[in-house]
Amino acid sequence: MRSRSYVYATALAIGSLATVSASAPIFHDGIMEFVIAQDFTPIRVTELPTAITDAVTKDYPDVVIDKAFINGEEKYKLEVTQEDGTSLELYSDAHGNWIEM
Repeated sequence: MRSRSYVYATALAIGSLATVSASAPIFHDGIMEFVIAQDFTPIRVTELPTAITDAVTKDYPDVVIDKAFINGEEKYKLEVTQEDGTSLELYSDAHGNWIEM
């Protein structure tokens, strides 16, 4: 009976020394979607769809497009300079519809 207790105690002690590889639970709070949405790749301004350049001309006639970017969801980020020299970031889909980001 005592030898059985020693066996169980030894097994318990050895088992408690082993590391348990448990992964932490992943909580979805929308942060990753924001990070992915911000993952833009630079493109040439001349590569912008005509719908976007037309929308800029119509809605922001006093800006100059300095840089253009695209992400994997076909959304575009534009860095523009206004007439007064201030910078502005605009976001659009491929059809020239403005997006809140």
